[in-house]
Amino acid sequence: MKRTSVTEPLVAEPVEKADGRPEGVWRIVADAQEASVPRVRHAVRDLLRAQGLAGGRYLDLTDGLLLIVSELVTNVVAHAALLTPEVTCEVAIGAGQVRVAVEDGHPYRPKAVQSDEEQTGGRGLMLVKSISLAAGGSCDVEQTGDGGKVIWASLPLPG
Repeated sequence: MKRTSVTEPLVAEPVEKADGRPEGVWRIVADAQEASVPRVRHAVRDLLRAQGLAGGRYLDLTDGLLLIVSELVTNVVAHAALLTPEVTCEVAIGAGQVRVAVEDGHPYRPKAVQSDEEQTGGRGLMLVKSISLAAGGSCDVEQTGDGGKVIWASLPLPG
């Protein structure tokens, strides 16, 4: 597994399987602050490009993953930064899917719920779930061993 700080350039070397698809797991770590949201999103975008998973038939996949990453990192910054000085985003490519997971140290496990049309927030996890399910993937919230949580979404690679 490769760990990358968003302050250094992202360099990823693909590990190709017999079918020619890349495979691997990468971790991106950033401070839990607003400026990290676009930095982490750009690092994930660069990683997907480096793995050959951008543009063309991968456009919908990439757009969905980047929106998911933005929503999940934004949630850490907005709701967990007091207990979590860093946000960790893990990208796993393999077994016909791409999985993104964002981890923080806050114990609260949110649920994807419909929010009132008048509310200006509270739709992030529902959006993540909707994107995941529409693409034929899945998402979940799990407790970590240290009492925090990881929220992950998995989207299938196009055939």
